[in-house]
Amino acid sequence: MKNRLSSVVYAISTWSLRIVIFLFARWTVRGAEHLPASGPLILVANHAHILDPPLVSAASTRRVRPMAKRELFETPLIGWFFWAYGAFPVRRFSGDMGALRVARNYLRDGETVLMFPEGTRSRAGMRPALPGAGMVALLAKAPIVPVAITGSRISLPTVFFQWIWRRRPEISVTFGEPFDLTGLSSDGRAAEAGTDLMMRRVAALLPPEMQGAYGPETEGQIIIARQRAEPGEEPPPEASDA
Repeated sequence: MKNRLSSVVYAISTWSLRIVIFLFARWTVRGAEHLPASGPLILVANHAHILDPPLVSAASTRRVRPMAKRELFETPLIGWFFWAYGAFPVRRFSGDMGALRVARNYLRDGETVLMFPEGTRSRAGMRPALPGAGMVALLAKAPIVPVAITGSRISLPTVFFQWIWRRRPEISVTFGEPFDLTGLSSDGRAAEAGTDLMMRRVAALLPPEMQGAYGPETEGQIIIARQRAEPGEEPPPEASDA
């Protein structure tokens, strides 16, 4: 019953968003053919707007399980919707191994997990990412598809006036070619290198002004943000196959 309700909520939400975007924006989806038809899949994307997670889901040919900040799940009604939608919570900027294990379990069941490794929205180009996405990919040994989102920073009610003036915003979602982290060992250093590789694949799909920390001037470096453990919490352990 719970899974059926979740599927219904996800389907209604996704199709409703597709209709709204089609009406009020110029929406382009590129590279959807790069998404494998089945099997475990990790989507990693840049993050500029709260609309980004459902936007990627609406553009995807597969059902998506987004990782979202825990605060959303703690808000009455909104929290219920996120649970029903099929998202799962993460404590941002900390070593939330529980969230990483949930992601790994979804992948082992052959599902699609969406992560935004920057950990928060970025308004001035990509910021250094947290290594959790790389750790999940190493644990699950799943293929990765980079996703680039542009034009999603729309505001209400401005978008309605733009529609009236026939100046609809241009929104695009681009899926890159799949790759994996074969050859990297399952430890913290490999998670950092893997996450950096993921973000550079995303940056390569974005215009130069949005590449931020992963622009050509940092090529050859491993750009990563350091995780902060919560008070009283142990630092995140290295990844393992346990």
